[in-house]
Amino acid sequence: MKDFLNDFKAFAFKGNMMDLAIGMIIGAAFTALVNSVVSNLFMPIISLFTGGIDFSNLYLPLNAASKDAFMAGADINTARAAGSVLPYGTFITDLIQFLILAFVVFLMVRALAKMMKNAKEEEAAEAPTTKECPFCKTEIHIDAVKCPNCTADLK
Repeated sequence: MKDFLNDFKAFAFKGNMMDLAIGMIIGAAFTALVNSVVSNLFMPIISLFTGGIDFSNLYLPLNAASKDAFMAGADINTARAAGSVLPYGTFITDLIQFLILAFVVFLMVRALAKMMKNAKEEEAAEAPTTKECPFCKTEIHIDAVKCPNCTADLK
């Protein structure tokens, strides 16, 4: 049992596992933020262009009772209480949230790729152009196969 607990401890507290847990927590917080931005900022603006439509209350009734509620102009919660509904307005909101989240992730990945490319270019620019001869200890060109000073063959 002690070996089992030690193995679990080693697994659970590895650096990669902790990084993953932190990433999941930040991702959940970021998702909540995007949901709030979409619900509280974008959807009201979009509803201005669509004549004040509240996307969260768009639905299709799927039975007679929910159809009666729909015809009476009931909101989605009243229609759900009356029967089955297909809430396509919620899907539209979720789609907008997904597109915003995907766009933000795209921007983050693009910025990260650009930083990685710049780091590789700097690393390539700083690559050594000379090496030391192991026999006479003089500085020679990195591609040399024979030392011009002591004429030793180099690997």
